[in-house]
Amino acid sequence: MNPDKYNPVTVDGKVAVVLGGTSGIGRAIANCFAADGADVVATSRTEDSVAKTSDELREAGAETVEVTCDVTEPETLQNVREVVEDKFGGVDVIVNSPSYIARQNISEVDQKEWDYVLNIHLKASRRAVQEFAPEMDTGSIINMASLSSQIAIPKLAAYSSAKGGIDAFTRIAAQEFGPDVRVNAIRPGFIRSNQTQGTYTEGTDRHDEIVNRTTTDRLGYPEEIGGAAIYLASDAASYTNGEIITVDDGFTASAFNWN
Repeated sequence: MNPDKYNPVTVDGKVAVVLGGTSGIGRAIANCFAADGADVVATSRTEDSVAKTSDELREAGAETVEVTCDVTEPETLQNVREVVEDKFGGVDVIVNSPSYIARQNISEVDQKEWDYVLNIHLKASRRAVQEFAPEMDTGSIINMASLSSQIAIPKLAAYSSAKGGIDAFTRIAAQEFGPDVRVNAIRPGFIRSNQTQGTYTEGTDRHDEIVNRTTTDRLGYPEEIGGAAIYLASDAASYTNGEIITVDDGFTASAFNWN
């Protein structure tokens, strides 16, 4: 790649696999990729969800293939890679976006739940990188980080610990697989989704505290993470590696509500 040449911020012509891509932020990223010209495989554990999201991707003009995946099972990740390689000849972009939140105090969460949360997030990201990165000549891997690794949110110890691990894992993977395969992460702010429904209910103190520290006085939408994902997946990010990009409308930059 010529460092003196401008590379546009686009995923047009790329092949992307979005793990956890049939709901929430993962689904939004998959659809953003498709709208920008990528061929996209959005996968999760449920056949119906995969089928529904695949139809959305086709409507946006993307080619896809329907394949389910449980990121806690290495053999299903291998199957996804083989199916996608057979269909498209290779993979350019991997997005690790499976999610599960256990809302329990430290004194309440048991070992099984703790291990499951780490399995879904941190261990699954490691499995995906191990499965796909060695087979990629060039490309981009995007992990999903979290504000909870930077700020203390009660009842999210397991989730926050897993996401803190993803921060470190992302930086190390970038050193080991770069420069040909870049590994970065996105740290979303407080985003509206089925997973957070009822957690940040409008009119509650929690909701008001969050939105008062943003510049637009609102929660974010999953689609607003898509732009960051397109940048990191594009050739324009050829010199961006080992970074964790925060997309939170100024939440972590605000110490007080100045309005």
